[in-house]
Amino acid sequence: MYVQVQSLTVNDRKLSFEVLHCLLEEYPDAVVVLGDELLYGICEAVDEEKDPDCLMLSFQLVEIVIRLFPDPSDLVTRFAGDIFEILSKYFPVYFTHGGGDELHATRDDLSRALMNAFCSTPNFEPFAIPLLLDKLSSSLQSAKLDSLKYLTNCLRCYGADRMLKHSKAIWLNLKDVIFSFPPQRPLVLTTESSQDTERVEHQIGKEALSCLQTAMLCLTSPDKDVFINLILEDEDVVKRFGFVLNEGYSVGTSVDIHGQLNALGSIFSTISKSSTYFCTRVFQKYFPCLLDFLGVSRSGASYSIEMNNVNFPGRVNNAALYLCNDILSACKELTLDSLVFSQDILEQDTWWHVLKRFSDSLSYFAGSLVTTCNEAANSQIQQAVTHSKIQQESILYSMKVLQTLATFPEHYSPISESVYHDILLMLISVVTCKYDDVYLWNLSLKTLGQIGSSIEDIHDSAKGTIYSRTVVERAISLLQVDDTALPLSLKLDVVSEIGAIALDPMSRVLKALEEAIVFHISKACVDGRTESAETAICLLECYSCKLLPRFCTLQDFDEVLVLFAIRLWEQMESLVASKNEIKVQGLLDSLMMTMKLLVASCSEEQQSLIVKRAYTIVSAVKCLPLQPFSPSSKLEELRISPGFSIHNWLVSLFASVVIALRPQTTLPDVDILLNMFIVFLLEGQLPAAQALASILNKWPSNGNISELSSVYTFDQAIDLVLEKCFTVLSSSSFLANFYSSNDSKINAIAGLAWVGKGLLMRGHEKVKEITMFFLKCLLSSQNSEIMQLNQKELDARSLLATSAADAFQLIMSDSDVCLSKQFHATTKPLYKQRFFSSLIPVLLSSVKEYATMNTNYRTVLYRAFGHLISNTPLAAVVAESHKIVPTLVDCLGILSLNTQNKDLIYSLLLVLSGILMDKNGKEHITENIHLVINLLAKLVLYPHMMLVRETALQCLVAMSGLPHSRIYPMRLQVLRAVTKALDDKKWAVRQEAVRCRQAWASIA
Repeated sequence: MYVQVQSLTVNDRKLSFEVLHCLLEEYPDAVVVLGDELLYGICEAVDEEKDPDCLMLSFQLVEIVIRLFPDPSDLVTRFAGDIFEILSKYFPVYFTHGGGDELHATRDDLSRALMNAFCSTPNFEPFAIPLLLDKLSSSLQSAKLDSLKYLTNCLRCYGADRMLKHSKAIWLNLKDVIFSFPPQRPLVLTTESSQDTERVEHQIGKEALSCLQTAMLCLTSPDKDVFINLILEDEDVVKRFGFVLNEGYSVGTSVDIHGQLNALGSIFSTISKSSTYFCTRVFQKYFPCLLDFLGVSRSGASYSIEMNNVNFPGRVNNAALYLCNDILSACKELTLDSLVFSQDILEQDTWWHVLKRFSDSLSYFAGSLVTTCNEAANSQIQQAVTHSKIQQESILYSMKVLQTLATFPEHYSPISESVYHDILLMLISVVTCKYDDVYLWNLSLKTLGQIGSSIEDIHDSAKGTIYSRTVVERAISLLQVDDTALPLSLKLDVVSEIGAIALDPMSRVLKALEEAIVFHISKACVDGRTESAETAICLLECYSCKLLPRFCTLQDFDEVLVLFAIRLWEQMESLVASKNEIKVQGLLDSLMMTMKLLVASCSEEQQSLIVKRAYTIVSAVKCLPLQPFSPSSKLEELRISPGFSIHNWLVSLFASVVIALRPQTTLPDVDILLNMFIVFLLEGQLPAAQALASILNKWPSNGNISELSSVYTFDQAIDLVLEKCFTVLSSSSFLANFYSSNDSKINAIAGLAWVGKGLLMRGHEKVKEITMFFLKCLLSSQNSEIMQLNQKELDARSLLATSAADAFQLIMSDSDVCLSKQFHATTKPLYKQRFFSSLIPVLLSSVKEYATMNTNYRTVLYRAFGHLISNTPLAAVVAESHKIVPTLVDCLGILSLNTQNKDLIYSLLLVLSGILMDKNGKEHITENIHLVINLLAKLVLYPHMMLVRETALQCLVAMSGLPHSRIYPMRLQVLRAVTKALDDKKWAVRQEAVRCRQAWASIA
């Protein structure tokens, strides 16, 4: 029965296409006998289809049905024009459906399916190629992009015999596109834009070059010279080539030269990468000319690149340098595709032999530019800025030429080993001697790193040996001598860059760095040399932040890290024996972070080795509190015996080891460790508190932490820890001494907060006891008994309450020093949301209860409230916004009275803006609109932080979209406040003020 598909509903049409699809795929022999009738029916079914999902099936049907009649097929030939006429109506694909439509097909899916249909038979060639070439001149950029993609695929599918007659038209159209949309390869002193239109233009340029390369490979039969002759003998190309060389002494100062140079370089590079023959043709045509413009000798004489006794080559043609590097890079890429040795490249009269004759002269020329352009620029520093830009261009392109010549694979290297050595020697000399020129120094170091990385990529043993002897050893020597003029920070940049290229240089650099670290720690601690301490800090930062992350991506790194960690502990052991006072706190901080990162990167077995060695050293110190953990210990016993500062260092460093352990790693003598860390916690040592928190956080829920653990269960251990802490922190002697030694006492409160954070993250209920203790501290500064205290006691209570309020920030915020994923913390999902939900009712009721108290006393409650909601995921806060908004507004108003709260105010404003962005949140803001606008009108003039003023104005802009009847009465108040903000000294604030005034002034 015959069915007119296009007369059906969308769903029925889709079912019809699916049925046809199934018949063609599953029963091809049964349907192919229909012949003309089948093709005619498909054409009629597909014609005028507009639904995207149906079109996807339609395009696939065309592809399948043509596959049923393999070439040569008179039937397909006869119907080709009719079928393509239907398909061409949909090119390029215009997709007008909105994002809310329930469609399975996207524009990219449709375009890909249509392209496959275009390429389904060579019989479409007479119709498709003219259409695609015509669409290349379209003003619609998406049409250009699609045309290029389709043309690339058609070149592959239609075959050279059919496509050769279109060669000239294809080249002329591609040339126009490439010169109109040159690939955006940033030159020096240019920046990449993120604009969508520029990204599309960049894609058009890339796709045009891809199409050109496909044409080079496909249009080679029967005469492979036909297509390349069109390009190389094109008068327009020759003319543009001459133009950029005659005007190309400065590339970056002319947009026109920049674009044409980019296009020419891309064309030459694309041709050269296609084959050895095409690369040779480009070399023969253009490379000698480029060398003539540069003034490079063709004699083939050998030179040595040295830092001195070179003549500045005068005015340099940067365009010629740029094109030279483009062609050389393409040649190198051609050899990288032939890493299995190919004799074709090395045959007589190929590009390789041409380059081989000129490579030494070109290397000398580029090297002399690098070493002398900088001197010329420095001697003419008073000249125009444009001159310095030209010098930088010359240095950049010369450096790229040197890098390209030095990174050819071993079998195809056009330069000798002596020239390769000279290039490396020149670069490392610049790095060690010419550090005063930041641009040249950074470029030289980066080039050295890239040359080294290429050795690893292509496994070039001969070059690797030269590089190791010339560069790696020289870089390592920088750490071994202190008399070089090169600043320490630059030395560390050098060893970081060189060490990152491969495993062997990395291992050697790490070993040298370890030696330097140990040496300077010893000098700082034994001899008391401050400069050695500062050097050690820089060395440790380089080791942990730059080299260690890279080293940990390599195989078999554990042993190196373990040996260094143990060596640091042995250094600490020798310092204990020396009994010297150590006063450089910054060095301890750096040592602790390095130790954490070392331990965290190791496996459980390796961590156990470090823990055992560290504990052996710590347990040998007699004055440390190493008694077993016991509930019978008296308060006066919870103190540290007199000792040297090195003992505090030992405990802090051991705490760093514990912080970074994996949950499965065995800890020795947990009873003793818990007691030691509690004692140091109560003395205000935060590392001890963090270690205690880590132990409790990672304690296995099904048993003891190790075979040598305490006799107590996990819950018993928590009870004992909290009992000790609460007893001491609540004692009258603690409060009496709180104000006189506030730093250590504040740290003791923070230490308890760390314990609470560890319990909260693993979801343990005991965190409630710690929370209630902090709330008690908050409210104790507000009860009636405080009127009987003297001023010193009042100040102590206030400081205690402020510390307790800030403890909520520590509990809720993410940390990079402890209890993080990096340090293997146990984390229960949604722990912040649960804590917020349980605590917010208590805080809100307390705020309401003490609403009549003095502002100073209410501030601590608001600080706790602010820390809680600013560190809670926004979705949880928005869900409670109907309860929170009034208190949040009051909180911001109270906190704005004290300049110390500016960071917290900004965080809370971000929460308020988040509520404003939510649909339900807007309703709750509207209910309190007078309060909110009164607050924001004050904060737009907040003098202590620009971000607060800017965010307040942004909130007001968002509020201008609230219901007209609610915001109109506030219009004049807002405009008066915003008018004052127009005179703000910060441009960003003035800009937001203009936007805000426009938004509110339009409300009528």
